Amino acid sequence: MRSELLNYTMLNRLVLLTLLGLTIGTFNPTFGQDADTIPLFDYSSKKEFEIGGIKVLGNNYSDENAIISISGLKVGDKIRIPGNSVPKAIKALWRLRLFTDVQVRQEKTIGDVIFLEVLVEERPRLSRYSYTGVKKSLHDNLNEEVDRYLLKGGIVTDNVKVNAQEAIEEYFIGKGYLDAQATVQEFPDSSRVNSVRLEFNVDRGERIKIRNISFTGNDNVKEKKLQKQLENTKKKGRLFGSSKFIQTEYETDKQSLVTFYNNIGFRDARVIGDSVWRDEKGLLRLNLEIDEGNRYFFRNIAWKGNSIYDGQTLSDVLGIERGDVYNQELLETRLRFSQDGRDVSSLYLDNGYLFFQVDPVEVAIVEDSIDLELRIFEGPQATIDKVIIAGNDRTHEHVARRELRTLPGEKFSRSDIIRSQRELVALGYFNPENLNINTPVNPQRGTVDIEYAVEEKPSDQLELSAGWGGNRRVIGTLGVSFNNFSLRNIFNKEAWRPLPMGDGQRLSLRAQTNGDFYQSYNVSFTEPWLGGKKPNSFTIAGFYNRFAFGTRNTSSYQTFNIIQGSLSLGTRLKWPDDNFVSSTAINIQTLSLNNWLQGLFRTDEGGVVSTGSYNNFSIKQTIARSTVSDPIFPRNGSTISLSVQFTPPYSLFNNRDYSEDPVEERFRWLEYHKWRFDAEWYTPIAGKLVLKAQAKIGLLGFYNRDIGTSPFERFQLGGDGINNQQFGFAGVDIISLRGYEVADLEANIDQTGVQSATPAFDKFTLELRYPLSLNPSSSIYVLAFAQGGNAWRSLRDFNPFDLKRSVGMGLRVFLPMFGTLGFDYGIGFDKRGNNLSDLGDFNIILGFEPE
Repeated sequence: MRSELLNYTMLNRLVLLTLLGLTIGTFNPTFGQDADTIPLFDYSSKKEFEIGGIKVLGNNYSDENAIISISGLKVGDKIRIPGNSVPKAIKALWRLRLFTDVQVRQEKTIGDVIFLEVLVEERPRLSRYSYTGVKKSLHDNLNEEVDRYLLKGGIVTDNVKVNAQEAIEEYFIGKGYLDAQATVQEFPDSSRVNSVRLEFNVDRGERIKIRNISFTGNDNVKEKKLQKQLENTKKKGRLFGSSKFIQTEYETDKQSLVTFYNNIGFRDARVIGDSVWRDEKGLLRLNLEIDEGNRYFFRNIAWKGNSIYDGQTLSDVLGIERGDVYNQELLETRLRFSQDGRDVSSLYLDNGYLFFQVDPVEVAIVEDSIDLELRIFEGPQATIDKVIIAGNDRTHEHVARRELRTLPGEKFSRSDIIRSQRELVALGYFNPENLNINTPVNPQRGTVDIEYAVEEKPSDQLELSAGWGGNRRVIGTLGVSFNNFSLRNIFNKEAWRPLPMGDGQRLSLRAQTNGDFYQSYNVSFTEPWLGGKKPNSFTIAGFYNRFAFGTRNTSSYQTFNIIQGSLSLGTRLKWPDDNFVSSTAINIQTLSLNNWLQGLFRTDEGGVVSTGSYNNFSIKQTIARSTVSDPIFPRNGSTISLSVQFTPPYSLFNNRDYSEDPVEERFRWLEYHKWRFDAEWYTPIAGKLVLKAQAKIGLLGFYNRDIGTSPFERFQLGGDGINNQQFGFAGVDIISLRGYEVADLEANIDQTGVQSATPAFDKFTLELRYPLSLNPSSSIYVLAFAQGGNAWRSLRDFNPFDLKRSVGMGLRVFLPMFGTLGFDYGIGFDKRGNNLSDLGDFNIILGFEPE
């Protein structure tokens, strides 16, 4: 016979019957054990016992002492049977929600001493859970949702399972899968005692698209214009656009709709209602009801509290005139912060008034006009107390500090902080995403501390590659660039980690070879702050290149050697502003050719420069201006550079007739003037999407018509700008043109049908860039481009609008140790060929971004 259980419901009845004075006989509380083996509680008469001991049975996970403590039963306490002590103990344990069954029974009695047993049946514990019906790539995202409710080793209840199931459904609903459903199954797990595993079966269904979005109450704005304001909630049918309904984004779009109305003068506009329903095909239809209100205009704008600047000066900066449409966003931008620095706040903050505040107050609204009073609190000027640099683990503090425009003792200036931030990023040593600026203020002293919290990132580069050079066989490259080198610590053993670093100097070593055929060795060193007090850069560089064809000691053996050394000195200018840099370089170069018949160097008449020794002594002057902060992925700013490289006009110093001289004598001392103009401009379009515009122009001129254009220092336009190994070693500027090989441009083929460089080129580019990752260890972005360029064999033929056009897309990956890697695929519209495969051109980028 199965014993009657003393559960929660029966105890309630027991207490009730006892209170009514009824006799209920005996009760046998057992876990399915034979009643003859279990002593019974005798309820025939009330009796008081002293608890002599308490045991807990059935607890696999719960602590025995904790169970006894929570039950309220203690050894030595007096209890009555029947009485309320046992029911209270069971109720207390039930409230824990840890057990599916709780019983208290008598183990034995010795006189007036009773020994009790507390029997519990624990709820199952979760051992693991899994998913079916969804891709494995989504499991981590779903884990984040269900982990809020499920804990491995935790108790599994129906409520917990329902919450986890609903979390999965809400995740997919939030992605636009409005019909997503999830079910859960529970299975015993034999690997652990009293454990279960859960399996979630997910059917996300199809993403529900929006059929139509309509508006009511929009009397002044067309429906299409309103639909454009809903950036995330779009109806289907758009090219390259997705249609989905996500509630959180929908609420954000409704607020954007109100903001749009506010910015065109409807300051009281609001969305007073909306309807969302499914049509017969299951597609969504949305209707938004709008109360536009009245349209308002600025009328009188008065300044109050200003003493540093007069009202007219402030109004000029504000730039809002009487009769302009009322625009709250424009007002806030012009008062507090504008990207272009045109705001009243900048006027004060750049003059030390850190405590400046301005509060616009609407003092009158007359029909459709609003009067404003702009109440100013100027406060005292703040002085910079401490300037702190934190986080520079490798870069020495003086290297970062010398780039700062904020100095202790000077007046606070927001523009100086912004410029300092840009200069720190431009060093290339710190992660721009994690560069923070803190400005703790001491109002009592009228001072402010400025803390630049930086995070070091790898800046050195290693180039290790091998490329196939066609009949020139494999060309191996080994190069290292230490961009934060420290020459003064080179003999300090403790500074080698693994090399002495931290002083901001740049040391570059590079070697290329495939044996006797091709060898190239380059070395350069740059000190950006010569003397340590002013930003005067000093660079010394040299290289040796050697090419050879044929078999030694035969008439077919051809060689070309070049040796160059250069010194350059650059300085930062103060006029027109301190974004300008001037650089002057002196170059000495010797070129030696022996039977060189590769067709690279040609005169204007088509003559081949194949034998002889040629000297190239030149001076190069460059004026550049840069406001770009992040060199890896610029988002705004520009870089403009104009350079002229010239040799002395040797032929003008004598009366010699060069027209009859052989090539070796005519160009023994090269004379030319070479001009380069390069410009880049970056601006954000939407979010992280950045537009880059670029222009490049190069011209090579001569002094003496009898000598003509130098066969060296010309330009080679076309290809990827990297793999033109036949030109890459010396004497020619390599410029890429995506979508075109070098031979695709007519100007690159001279009158004898041989490929050679040209004295003039131009190239114009538009690029859309979007970053996939801006992690310092791996910056990745994709791009789409439109490009046009051309080359000409004489300056007279130069026409900047005669362009070879191309479009395409590409990918860039910047790895600190290896530089820029990537590819481009371009389609040249003006190439010869009818098939798409003939028009397309695939380029690889290895180590650095080509010109």
